[in-house]
Amino acid sequence: MEPALIAFWAKKIIAVLILPPAGPLLLIGLGLMVSRLRTLAWLGWLYALVVSMPITVNWLAAPLETAAPISEAALRQTQAIVILGAGTRTYAPEYGHATVSSLALERLRYGAKLARDSGRPLLVAGGAPEEHTPEAPMMRDVIENEYGIVVRWAESASLDTRDNANLTARMLRDEGVERIALVTHAAHMPRAKAAFEAAGLHVTPAPTAWLSNPDTEIEFGDFIPNARSAYAGWFATHEWVGGLAYRLTAPPPPARR
Repeated sequence: MEPALIAFWAKKIIAVLILPPAGPLLLIGLGLMVSRLRTLAWLGWLYALVVSMPITVNWLAAPLETAAPISEAALRQTQAIVILGAGTRTYAPEYGHATVSSLALERLRYGAKLARDSGRPLLVAGGAPEEHTPEAPMMRDVIENEYGIVVRWAESASLDTRDNANLTARMLRDEGVERIALVTHAAHMPRAKAAFEAAGLHVTPAPTAWLSNPDTEIEFGDFIPNARSAYAGWFATHEWVGGLAYRLTAPPPPARR
């Protein structure tokens, strides 16, 4: 197995052990099995509560989602729109083949709107870290056949967001493109923007699909865990952990031309 794949799977395994639901369950299990570690059970319960209760998930996600929606003026200053992949559904019998995930579809829908509004060329980025069909061709298929917009570039060799950035930057610079509008989920934007800027591109954030909502008033239901908040809590925790990992392992930024 190649070193890049070993590193990829190592990160995946560590993430599974840290992130919910496995992270809280491991703490609870250890606390229940070993009497001297009983405090871990309470920490696991508290962890599970924080990442599944609407009010705490809102607080967890909000500091990640600081980028404002892209303006028409800012979009006009870019040379291309880059849409990041967000996973696939390998079993999609209704389509007869694998297709993009619901998360990826949120990004594709917004990226298609920006491309239609601005006329900027599109690049879709998504590899095949699990050795299935690369995501980028699936993204191209959706954009072109369902939204009627031509995709100019497709980056399909990446393993993660940092790979997305480095490979995309190489493709775009070969075409004289250095200023991009970057489409991804609002919570993922800090990590994605940092990776693309480290690769030497000028990034204008084009976030979509916020997890937090600063305009809502606190209600009784905000203190009751639910499935939607549990998913948002996982996503936000994933980005906090991923952002920390990227900062600890970030290579020195290249000199911009």
